[in-house]
Amino acid sequence: MQHVNLILDTGNTFHKLAVMDINNTLLEEMVVSDLAEGVVDELIAKYAPSKAIISSTRGDAAQSAMLLTGRVPFVLCLSTETPLPISVCYARETLGTDRIAAAVGAVALYGADRRMLVIDAGTAITFDVVDCGRFIGGNISPGADMRMEALHEKTARLPLCSPRVLEAEPATLGRSTVEAIEKGVMEGIFYEVKGYIDTFCKKNDDMLIIFIGGDAEYFVNRIKNAIFASRNVMYSGLNRILEYNAANEE
Repeated sequence: MQHVNLILDTGNTFHKLAVMDINNTLLEEMVVSDLAEGVVDELIAKYAPSKAIISSTRGDAAQSAMLLTGRVPFVLCLSTETPLPISVCYARETLGTDRIAAAVGAVALYGADRRMLVIDAGTAITFDVVDCGRFIGGNISPGADMRMEALHEKTARLPLCSPRVLEAEPATLGRSTVEAIEKGVMEGIFYEVKGYIDTFCKKNDDMLIIFIGGDAEYFVNRIKNAIFASRNVMYSGLNRILEYNAANEE
């Protein structure tokens, strides 16, 4: 049986489970709202992973580890103290595990000799720079849903709206309040993202732009010269961190 690892990535909304081999090939993925013991057992029974890594932006990695302890020989809970295969020029104790994983994954997939701007569009939008295997730093901004909710909750009459895919053509004006909110939020994020890309590419014309996250699909028609990557970037980063730490244990 081939050597495989189990990846458990818990975000603000969903639990994402992936089975990967040591070459970062994704063998299976599951996305669930509730992490049930039966879901984990099903993957373990099918693949018999030798190692597992748990990453959680909720801070409950230890609780999730209880589902794996005793069932997987080597279990790693990613924390701010976990050794990494890249260097970090940032207050490590404040750096989210999702941003760590994305940075490591970008290096693993696209090379340690590249300058990269990694944009992760989800509940929050993060803009992180990785330069030749070093996490330089980044910024955090509210995501699309958060902006929609803020307009609804902080006003008396504005409706709660949902993100929408941007058209390929330039921005048009909304003809109703719902359209005005949807276009206003999504176009605002587009120009924010475009501003970051233009700024960093002006300084580094060889900058690689990597766009990931659940909301990245909304911008695929309008953001040019970017790699729209799947969750495989995050999984590859977690897999690389797991292999790096397991090797140090031997």
